[in-house]
Amino acid sequence: MPVRPPDPQALAKVAEGYGLGLGDADIAQFAPLVHGLLGSWDAVEQLYAQTAPVAPKRAWTRPEPADNPLNAWYVRCEVTGSAEGPLAGRTVAVKDNTAVAGVPMMNGSATVEGFVPTRDATIVTRLLAAGATVTGKAVCEDLCFSGGSHTSRTGPVRNPWDPARAAGGSSSGSAALVASGAVDLATGGDQGGSVRMPSSFSGIVGHKPTHGLVPYTGAFPIEPTIDHVGPMTRTVADAALVLGVIAGADGHDPRQPTGVTGDDYLAALGRGAEGLRIGVLTEGFGHADSAPAVDAAVRAGVDTLVGAGLVAEEVSIPWHLHGAKVWDVIATEGAAWQMVDANGYGRNWDGLYDPELVAHYGERWRADGSAFPETVKLVLLAGRYAIDGYQGRHYAMARNLAPRLRAAYDEALSRYDVLVLPTTPIQASVIPPADAPREEVIARALEMIANCCPFDVSGHPACSVPAGLANSLPTGMMIVGRRFDDATVLRVAHTFEQAVGGFPHPPTDRILAP
Repeated sequence: MPVRPPDPQALAKVAEGYGLGLGDADIAQFAPLVHGLLGSWDAVEQLYAQTAPVAPKRAWTRPEPADNPLNAWYVRCEVTGSAEGPLAGRTVAVKDNTAVAGVPMMNGSATVEGFVPTRDATIVTRLLAAGATVTGKAVCEDLCFSGGSHTSRTGPVRNPWDPARAAGGSSSGSAALVASGAVDLATGGDQGGSVRMPSSFSGIVGHKPTHGLVPYTGAFPIEPTIDHVGPMTRTVADAALVLGVIAGADGHDPRQPTGVTGDDYLAALGRGAEGLRIGVLTEGFGHADSAPAVDAAVRAGVDTLVGAGLVAEEVSIPWHLHGAKVWDVIATEGAAWQMVDANGYGRNWDGLYDPELVAHYGERWRADGSAFPETVKLVLLAGRYAIDGYQGRHYAMARNLAPRLRAAYDEALSRYDVLVLPTTPIQASVIPPADAPREEVIARALEMIANCCPFDVSGHPACSVPAGLANSLPTGMMIVGRRFDDATVLRVAHTFEQAVGGFPHPPTDRILAP
């Protein structure tokens, strides 16, 4: 639609906001200049319309509650691509922050509800080309700002090990669907641990790739310096297979280094891991809220790896304890500015934007800001206060500290092949009731992130694997490697899986419980 020429009152409001000191006469002089300049906006819209994509017709349905016992599906569909390829015959659930063209995408939020993408995300294009069948969109947390599974506007996602407990988030539906066996594979997004934390809670494998290895194109951004997408699977071999399919440059995502390529991660598993050195990250254990059973399970996992021929010793990285604070500033100010104020996509980067999503989301949240989840309200209150009061200087400081955090891990990884620590210091917590106080809603959303979020800032690859059951619930062990050495991380993870004889699955009667 054409841009409406601003009237004098609209221009005066803009001038007042910037403190330009313009009077009525000044506004009158600027008005025709502004109107003339805005003609280019109309020209750009007309040019874009000539090549704008049109969503394909793809059938989809909303599942009935009886067919969605964990509330993990947002919509069901059956989208196929190639009949051949390494993923032929495999089913995949796509996290609902990631575009499947012609299929609704809600991102867990009333502020996105009603949007239908016109393009497939790059990872979806690659999965379909590799033979996979997309069988639906997996519920995710509201704007992906929760490590629990209770904030999505479609209701809480339930853990297949205990439906009263959280599946973890924000890739909550992806974890529940994989763990329950409803799909073979799933995709997840990870800005603070959202691939790894639900994998830990739900007892599956979740791999956060090196930042930039997998294109983020077509997934809803939160903050480009911490945006990741990756595979969520039942086995390490499947995670390696999917990573090999989706990794590599697409030419549209500035998060990716020029010319970045993937690897045959599945073949790399055949090299084994005997003789590799493990640094057991001291600061990953013994947090104030750490469950002793989790720490014990992960240390037992290290012993298993030693029994399989690896070498392990303790390593202290004090900067790990600073990492969550650095993440707090980047994620809070960064999300307030980009995910909200700039309607997700922001500006000033060279890549593929989604103008339709920018407009849809931007209009909806401005129509009713109360629709934001409690976690995002917290982000906006703190983030906008800091931006307005301190001009973003703390964000700049945090970004300048990120290389120091990365270097601390790099130094340890110059002496060890991988680092090992608990993925989450706790196991799956009970889902808060619908009328829970705000403090509880926010606490259950953020209580588990301390070990995961620093590696979103540093960009290192990190894989969560089930460390074993404690009190009949999964625990998670995180394996972290050198940047762009995802293959070694997966080799260690696979060695552990083989040593324990495979990972357990939840009992069917729990999956089907109401």
